[in-house]
Amino acid sequence: MLADITPVILTYNEAANIGRSLERLTWARDVVIVDSGSTDETLAIAARFPNARVVHRPFDSHARQWRFAVEETGVATDWVLRLDADYMFEPALHGELAPLRPDADIAAYEIAFTYCIEGRPLRGSLYPALPVLFRRGRASFVQDGHTEKLRIDGQVRPLRNRLLHDDRKSLERWLQSQARYQAYEAEKLSTRPWSDLGWADRLRCTRVLGPPAVALHCLLGKGLIFDGKAGLLYTAQRITADLILSMHLLRRDLDRLVPGKTSR
Repeated sequence: MLADITPVILTYNEAANIGRSLERLTWARDVVIVDSGSTDETLAIAARFPNARVVHRPFDSHARQWRFAVEETGVATDWVLRLDADYMFEPALHGELAPLRPDADIAAYEIAFTYCIEGRPLRGSLYPALPVLFRRGRASFVQDGHTEKLRIDGQVRPLRNRLLHDDRKSLERWLQSQARYQAYEAEKLSTRPWSDLGWADRLRCTRVLGPPAVALHCLLGKGLIFDGKAGLLYTAQRITADLILSMHLLRRDLDRLVPGKTSR
């Protein structure tokens, strides 16, 4: 199956990650990178890999960027492996995919993640399994908060082996991203019907219960209290993300009290 897969990666200033990701994709004949204006060493690093080609497109939304990446960059294979620059393709996953001969009714494969902090794998995380391997023409992208959701036309099967999620960008960059991401999440939670929200989002909508709930869930539910400082840092990041979301939601609440004011 490997010969019929094209990995596709979106990038923006991913010098901390892209080289490690591409080193694990040398089996692919064509790796498509859609870059949205990187100003660091991302493009120079990608140029070192003969199977990687870069296509440029200004970023507007994750869903539109992914539609472009899959439909308008000359992907020639039937299957697409949708990767972020901090997703690391494991040798065990290579071995699982190589002999696969999917039936026609299988439209995607769902892959779980092992989350890493500075290269240290955690025993658990809040990161869900995702259908990152899918047939072209059998998947569509829709915007969902700050990111995109993939709708699959057909059966989705799980794979046994995992991808690594191992982001090495700075804490400052992470905080900048969260300030932007949680603004989108606040808009989603403020406009989506209550009946469409899961229990976690309903807790976040209280403005106060999200951060302590995520702390307990990470440390005790996921067992990250036993992962030392890496587990504590991941938990602190998830608490911080929920606190930023709560601040955005409260800001929207206060803005609605001022006639004519638009939420930021």
